[in-house]
Amino acid sequence: MLNATRSGRSLPVALVAAMRPRQWLKNVLVFAAPLAAGSLFERSVIVPTLGAFIAFCLISSSTYLINDIRDVDADRNHPAKCNRPIASGDLKPMVATVFSVVLALAALALSWWIRPELAGVVAIYFLFTLSYSLFLKHEPVIELALLAMGFLLRAIAGGVASSLPISQWFLIVAGFGSLFMAAGKRFSELDRALNGSADSPSAKRASLAGYSLGYLRFVWGIAAAVTIVAYCLWAFEVGQAPSTWPWAQWSVLPFVLAILRYGVAIDRGQAEAPEDAVLHDKALLTIGAIWLFLFSLGALGL
Repeated sequence: MLNATRSGRSLPVALVAAMRPRQWLKNVLVFAAPLAAGSLFERSVIVPTLGAFIAFCLISSSTYLINDIRDVDADRNHPAKCNRPIASGDLKPMVATVFSVVLALAALALSWWIRPELAGVVAIYFLFTLSYSLFLKHEPVIELALLAMGFLLRAIAGGVASSLPISQWFLIVAGFGSLFMAAGKRFSELDRALNGSADSPSAKRASLAGYSLGYLRFVWGIAAAVTIVAYCLWAFEVGQAPSTWPWAQWSVLPFVLAILRYGVAIDRGQAEAPEDAVLHDKALLTIGAIWLFLFSLGALGL
């Protein structure tokens, strides 16, 4: 039986916690392109898309481990991050390094088996995220672009895994939608750093020194506007498929409402963790479900 570490977590539990499974919610973006193409539920599409989802869960967890190894000293002095497995002593850095390599190799092997092009997307995601963790996380604007690229590459992966053509409007919506969420995340962190306590979690992020609340508000406002306009054009393009009712066009309303509702969370400084901001807002989840229902009907041509 494995001995528990000093804070009480066994090695398997510590490894799972270090992989940050809550963050895997971001990887559902791989289903976006197949859904938009109206092909998600075809066997030849859903199987490789699920594989792409698993590959991104593995590769993202690998990068989380690298990031925690890199920041172990800072995390130990952090009021919240000190509970992370590596910082708390539950997981030794050497063990985390080996496990990170295993996860990365497994992700690349799985994605290559699905499609070599998907392995390329996964490898690019890994390189971008590694560059962010090791060198660029403290560089304003650059780190914001890399953060947005992480979301965008997930969205692209779903289409690549199934050899589906990706609409130019889809790329614009995914790209600027990613920038909207990334800028909103940084806005919330900076708002907490400026208006919270001196030892607030976000007060330690060096890149925040290069931003102002006004600038970040400008960025997420512009990103939201472009996302909405591009989505409207995209929805009408999708709506050209044979359909009983203009479902895709009708999906514009809940989509815009979802953007505006998420903007409330950003403006309140509550979007530091996008997955938590979404999951803890019942109204946003309801709007999102309505949007998904309407858009799915339109994409499937029902």
